[in-house]
Amino acid sequence: MEPNEKLQALHEKMERENLGPLWSSIHQLNTIEPKAKPVPYLWKREVIERNLEEAEKLLEVGKGAERRAVFLINPGMKDLQPLGWGGATQTLYAAVQAVKPGEVAPAHRHTTTALRFIMKGRGGMGRVDGEKITFEPGDYLITPTWTWHDHTNVGNETVFWMDCLDTPFTLYLNVIFTEFYPDKQQKLLVPDDYSSKRYQGGMIRPISDRKPSIAPLGRYKWDLTKKGIEGLREFEPDPIEGYAIEYINPSTGKDANDRIGARMQMLPPKFHGKAHRHVHSNVYHVFKGRGYTVMNGVRFDWSEGDFFVIPSWTWHEHVNTSHEEEAYLFSTNDLPIMEAFDFERVEEYKENNGKQTVTEVFQPII
Repeated sequence: MEPNEKLQALHEKMERENLGPLWSSIHQLNTIEPKAKPVPYLWKREVIERNLEEAEKLLEVGKGAERRAVFLINPGMKDLQPLGWGGATQTLYAAVQAVKPGEVAPAHRHTTTALRFIMKGRGGMGRVDGEKITFEPGDYLITPTWTWHDHTNVGNETVFWMDCLDTPFTLYLNVIFTEFYPDKQQKLLVPDDYSSKRYQGGMIRPISDRKPSIAPLGRYKWDLTKKGIEGLREFEPDPIEGYAIEYINPSTGKDANDRIGARMQMLPPKFHGKAHRHVHSNVYHVFKGRGYTVMNGVRFDWSEGDFFVIPSWTWHEHVNTSHEEEAYLFSTNDLPIMEAFDFERVEEYKENNGKQTVTEVFQPII
């Protein structure tokens, strides 16, 4: 037997014995740069809503179903069990949840951290650690790790929102605990919309919140978010992001949620951003407008209601194709995790004045 055949036979024997040869695997284990398992991808609003509409006919929230939500599975994660780890990226789960009038999504809590972005519909409200919180389209809400939360709809139309959790991250670390509240809804401990009323002054805080708290403000109103972006419009847009703000915890100055960052950005008419890449991954929801994002040379066209993901270390640039209307993109990221371990790196695209050459156009499932 030739030496290379003997070596291959050794490898096969080691595999049967649950061992691995570093000499043939080192470049796969220690990569020159990150090689993300998730892939750039885009989900159309129509496909998500069509599945939710079918689910509405088949199940009722609070009666056999904890939540009515359709989550995004990245094709690059699809082989992971169970159900692709529910991963839009390697760390972030994203879903669209629908609550019909009169339904109550029962109270529970878990070690995964969660947030919500209200997409459309009025009449929704939730309870978070004893506080009733009302919400409207454009609002951003948080339910950090191990906080009780339940949802209901007291309006006349179905309410839709985006959920984002760090489920793939906590599932991989095997640290998920979940507890169910004995009643459908938790008891109220403070006046309704308590945290929002305490922070009506914007970026000032009650002196009692000088001491850091995990969730001093549970709801970030759309009108205040939009005012923040409008204030930036007095200046030139960032060449990469346009006009962008991030949601922060007013008692710490850090991200509003403990392990997931969130941002709202506005791309002015005809904006074409420059490309860059970074270690943290993103999940985007198109709140308003239309345009496209180029990821690693592939063009992903998006419109209102769509979702798309930018995996770790992926070149990307955003474009607003309208000559008259702004585009608003809400996004979540795992930047808090990457910064906590000092993994974050950013690199700007230097060629062609920061613009990638489009080599392909992504064809979504419709």
